[in-house]
Amino acid sequence: MPVLVITGTGTEVGKTVVTAAVAATALAGGRSVAVLKAAQTGVGPDEAGDAQEVARLAGGVTVAEVARFPEPLAPGTAARRAGRAPVRPGEVAEAAAKLATEHDLVLVEGAGGLLVRFDAAGGTLADVAGLLGAPVLVVTSAGLGTLNTTELTARELRSRGLELPGLVIGSWPGAPDLAARCNLADLPDVSGAPLLGAVPAGAGTLAPAAFRSTAPHWLAPPLSGTWDADAFRTREAP
Repeated sequence: MPVLVITGTGTEVGKTVVTAAVAATALAGGRSVAVLKAAQTGVGPDEAGDAQEVARLAGGVTVAEVARFPEPLAPGTAARRAGRAPVRPGEVAEAAAKLATEHDLVLVEGAGGLLVRFDAAGGTLADVAGLLGAPVLVVTSAGLGTLNTTELTARELRSRGLELPGLVIGSWPGAPDLAARCNLADLPDVSGAPLLGAVPAGAGTLAPAAFRSTAPHWLAPPLSGTWDADAFRTREAP
């Protein structure tokens, strides 16, 4: 099944921009792409959510959401406070599987980190990946503190028997500090997974045409891009 689940080590690490980069790169390679947001929170019914932002940046993708809730909270909490039924992992997996029958690639973007709860029963994005048998791409931050959250996420994926193809740094700073530069070597070490890309800080503010033309240069060949981890590390590492 051509499904890739995209999670982060936490909030505001660049999941949506990375999802857009993966989508743009796949589109440039001639593949049809759908983007499914498992649970969108913090937006009103007529406002653009993360999936719509991916479409704005990447171009011609099919956009879908399982549910959205108005308050910017964890999906389970947001659903409870809105008095609405929560998202269930099975619903997300079913929606992704349907999209996979009609597209070459389906990107399922989570909310926050891997174990953010969808419902009172403790359903998470990890459960969605398990139901689909899909690999999970982890988006991580560059600087101090990222090693712990990245290793915890990687350990959880492996404890569940889920595939971790690699990591993408969601926002690589223009002037990286020592911690960020050292983390280029340490992130693969603590996670046991390769770096598959580094998206420059501010990439989401690029004009869509510039984003689409540049995105393949931020991602490694397993994600259909041209980014070279060894060359990047040689250039940036201390």
